[in-house]
Amino acid sequence: MLTPEGFAHSIALGTCLWAALGWRGWTLCVLYLFLGQAVTKVRFEEKEKKGIAEGRGGRRGPENVWGSAATGLICAACAAKGTSVLGISSDLYLLGYVASLSTKLADTFASEIGKAYGKTTFLITTFEKVEPGTEGAVSLEGTLAAAFGGLLLPLYGLGVDLISPGGVVVATVAAFLATNAESLIGATIQGKKGFSWMTNEVVNFLNTLIGATIAIVSGIFILGMA
Repeated sequence: MLTPEGFAHSIALGTCLWAALGWRGWTLCVLYLFLGQAVTKVRFEEKEKKGIAEGRGGRRGPENVWGSAATGLICAACAAKGTSVLGISSDLYLLGYVASLSTKLADTFASEIGKAYGKTTFLITTFEKVEPGTEGAVSLEGTLAAAFGGLLLPLYGLGVDLISPGGVVVATVAAFLATNAESLIGATIQGKKGFSWMTNEVVNFLNTLIGATIAIVSGIFILGMA
C-alpha cells in the first residue's frame, strides 16, 4: 500500500488531519487510501505485464501522499480555523476537503478501471485511438468508473456530517469535472517539451486543487453557502 517512506509521511499527514478535523476528516482520508489501493489492484498482474501498472507494485511513496493530499490538508487547516479564511467559511473548506480527495479517488478509479477493462481508449483532445495508459487517454469504462468513484467519499462525508446532501452532489460533480481536466492536462502539457516539471505529482496536486475550487465556488453560487 505504501513504501516505508510513504508510510512515515502518511503518519504525518494523518496527524495533521486528526488535529484539524478530528476522526471524521481522518477516516475520510483513510477510506480514500484503502479504496484507491483496492482499485489499483484490479487486474494488477495483467496491467503489470502490459507495462501500465502503478510502479513499485502499487505502493505509494511520499510524493504520492503529498501530491494527492496537499490540497485536502490546506482545506482542512483552513476549516479548522472556525472562522472565514480569505472570505471563505469553514463549511466551504470542508466541502473543498471532501471534493479534493473525491477528485483523486475518481481519477484513480478512471485510470485503473480504464486500464483494466477499457475496450476503446482515445485521447480526450483529438479522440484519436491510443493505447491504454497513455497520458490524457480516456475510455467509456474509465469515465463511468470516475463517476462512481467520485461519489463514494461524498456519501461517507454525508454520513459523518462533514457535508450536506447538496454537498454530495457538488463534490461528486466537481470530482468528475476535475478528473476530465486532469486528462486534458495530461494530453496537452504533461511530458511535453519544456514541461519536464509537470510530473505526475504536480498534476495530481493541480487535479485536486481544481476539484476543491469547483466545489467551493459551486457551494457559494449554487448551494448559497456563506
